[in-house]
Amino acid sequence: MVRALRGRVDGEVDLSARRRAEYSTDASNYRVLPTAVVFPRADDDVAATLEFARDNGLTVTARGGGTSVAGNAIGPGLVLDFSRYMRRILEVDPQRRLARVQPGVVLSDLQRLARPHGLRFGPDPSTQNRCTLGGMIGNNACGPHAVAWGRTSDNIAELRILDGTGAARTLGCDPSAVPGLPEFTRANLAVLRTDLGRFDRQASGYGLEHLLPERGSAVAKSFVGTEGTCGLLLEATVELAPVPAATVLTVLGYPGIAAAADDVAAVMACAPIAVEGIDARLVDVVRARHGSVPELPRGGGWLFVETSGDSQAQALAAARALVRAVDALDSRIVTDPVEAAALWRIRADGAGLAGRTPDGRPAWPGWEDAAVPPERLGDYLRDFADLTAAHDVDGLLYGHIGDGCIHVRLDLPIVGAPERFRAFLFDAADLVVRYGGSLSGEHGDGRARSELLEVMYSREVLDVFAGYKALFDPGNLLNPGVLVEPRPVDADLRAAGLPRIPLAGFAFSEDDGDFGTAVHRCVGVGKCRAEGGFMCPSYQATADEKDSTRGRARVLQEVARGALDWTSEAVAESLDLCLSCKACGTDCPAGVDVATYKSEALYRRYRRRPRPVDHYTLGWLPRWLRVATRVPRLANALARSDRLRRTGLRAAGMDPRRAVPVLAERSFRRIWRARRPTESGNGPEVMLWIDTFTDAFDPQIALAAVRLVESLGYRVVVPRARVCCGLTWISTGQLDGARARLRATLDAVDDHVRAGGLVVGLEPSCTAVLRADLPQLLPEDPRARATAAAVRTMAEFLGEHPDWRPPVRSDLSVVVQPHCHQHAVLGFESDRQILAAMRVDVREITGCCGLAGNFGMQSGHYDISVAVAENGLLPAVRSAGSESILLADGFSCRTQAAQLAARESRHLVELLMEER
Repeated sequence: MVRALRGRVDGEVDLSARRRAEYSTDASNYRVLPTAVVFPRADDDVAATLEFARDNGLTVTARGGGTSVAGNAIGPGLVLDFSRYMRRILEVDPQRRLARVQPGVVLSDLQRLARPHGLRFGPDPSTQNRCTLGGMIGNNACGPHAVAWGRTSDNIAELRILDGTGAARTLGCDPSAVPGLPEFTRANLAVLRTDLGRFDRQASGYGLEHLLPERGSAVAKSFVGTEGTCGLLLEATVELAPVPAATVLTVLGYPGIAAAADDVAAVMACAPIAVEGIDARLVDVVRARHGSVPELPRGGGWLFVETSGDSQAQALAAARALVRAVDALDSRIVTDPVEAAALWRIRADGAGLAGRTPDGRPAWPGWEDAAVPPERLGDYLRDFADLTAAHDVDGLLYGHIGDGCIHVRLDLPIVGAPERFRAFLFDAADLVVRYGGSLSGEHGDGRARSELLEVMYSREVLDVFAGYKALFDPGNLLNPGVLVEPRPVDADLRAAGLPRIPLAGFAFSEDDGDFGTAVHRCVGVGKCRAEGGFMCPSYQATADEKDSTRGRARVLQEVARGALDWTSEAVAESLDLCLSCKACGTDCPAGVDVATYKSEALYRRYRRRPRPVDHYTLGWLPRWLRVATRVPRLANALARSDRLRRTGLRAAGMDPRRAVPVLAERSFRRIWRARRPTESGNGPEVMLWIDTFTDAFDPQIALAAVRLVESLGYRVVVPRARVCCGLTWISTGQLDGARARLRATLDAVDDHVRAGGLVVGLEPSCTAVLRADLPQLLPEDPRARATAAAVRTMAEFLGEHPDWRPPVRSDLSVVVQPHCHQHAVLGFESDRQILAAMRVDVREITGCCGLAGNFGMQSGHYDISVAVAENGLLPAVRSAGSESILLADGFSCRTQAAQLAARESRHLVELLMEER
């Protein structure tokens, strides 16, 4: 039936099992499988979809970035994703301080366009680089600066919508735009005045206080926060605020976050533009995740307070006055914008990192943004601590202290005891109501709290909400089960009742060896959809949810629940464009590691079954190179024949547009065997890990590394046997073969490691395998962790020698392409420190090169590989000029630059050993 909709819209209609899985949940605890997902290109598509749904008894749910924490953006009928195509900024009017936008516009894009005019949209949730304006309007989003610029509803001038009947309406300050609304307002004035809008963060329910005459009869503002239950947004005119000329961040330390909340009145009296609170335990989690955090003042809880002024001096004076006015244990005023941004990142990463308790248990939303009047927040937090202790749940606290809104994710017993989950929510609702608060302070009610509205509001108020919705959507077509006639809070839980699936390939100690627990790390924060960075390169190339870390995790969650099979086409499509770059393992706040999950899925799909041909060619590449390096001239001659190359690549499952990298005339191992033993000195031994790629293609890199290490007084050794880390077996899911190669590796390096020796790698991807994959693939072998601990990159090895100094080369301009695996697993800080000490002019590329080992060589991946390179590598190379050096330690990165930009690259060791 739904297939007929394709003929009515210019956009896309997708009924596939994979697509429905991707859109079955948002950032909430809930899963509702839609009938189909529609990607409208224009208003007419939205109207046609709504008409089709009405004619065929289907419901419609609007969706933006899918970051809704309360389950506001999922539904059983048609899901309309506005973020794909309807994302144009139609106008920015700096004189009137207005902007007109389509609902799919990402907030950070609007901010970027408004910034040159000295303007911004006031509300700025932590998801601002992927959340949409339509979604923000749907749940009345706020953010840290709401104390200065208000919630989304405070910044809306006009909305153009389609209501549930298909009627187009323009909402502003004229109630007659909606038939029956003036009469409805007059009939319910008492309720609107006494029960709604009691304090700024009373976000639960509909914001009907805006309909009051004394509030300007602001119909558009009343529509904000209706969560897609009253109409589909086509266009919004939003108000813009002036950007402060200068800001200063002050961090105030208190004994705990409740004590910090006690001081909020004194803080607010100083007219800050942002007041955020964070608990010490969340800072500890950030520190454990990222290795360090910027310096904080003494305390067990902190307020991050931003003051502003017409000049830096004024903002600084306001900060100093703040410090004098408050009752903090300690304070720190931060004027460096880079350091201030690093401190704010602690708060921004909180949403994802709080998805685990400090002892590693999954923590869930559901009671993550309750709010009370700020003057009562300290006492509320103490009682809330008693409540969580009584229910034996735990979580990490942070939030908008200045507004009285607290965020927390708790290890609620969703999986094992949903009845306890339900009991906690009702007790928590009772507590917040006793403090005159709101179940939600900014995320909306959605499926998480709509049933709880009966605790917060009287039946009379609930009837008013139902009457308001009926004016817009009399057929209950739009987002049913939310706010009015709600679904139970314990219905449709995503993680409830999941079977345990022991991992067959990797061992995830943090996830108790359970695949379902591992893939449910994805809580839907959606950072993988943000522009820029290393994660997720294929999404940045396609802008398709299918290619995001989150989209892949959602499909694998369906596998974990048994709704999809490992061998299904949905799983294959979902993982096909994953580059196995590993960036998600680090950059995703929840630690979702799709590269590892992909290896596990491929292992299960093809175990004891015939594999694609490229699994045997690229997956067994070290085997073939071992043969080819014996006859490099013949191999290179065959590769130079265009006809033979194309035919051979096609037969091997590779793209014929690719060139074949040229083998060195002599491999490093052949050169090394000819070396006299006395040539390597008599100092302590350092083992150089000779990976397949360096050995076969770039032996000069290993030779430069030998000279560099020997110059420090060491004796260089290499593994006697020709061993391999198994990287190509891992990336193709041939995990039994990978384990066999890693066992051989342990045999070859164990004596050296036992003697206290280090293993220095040159190829980042192979070094990362030894550091991270080795212990996961061979957890039962005690040698694995010892070897992983002994592995160093060359930059790390040099950094451990305090007397070593790199050559100063201030005459050089360097463009650096960090390898994805180095970024994700090994870290790039040691390399940065060396380049800084060399005083070279450095431009660092942020993002994947696009080749990513076997990915860019495989048939069907060439175009995506090039598109990924266009997001970082290729523009950087073009703009750098021929005089700049391209520095790339990764063989894939060097190959991509050579093939797509005709640009040669150097390894760090070559740069360090280069003679002037």
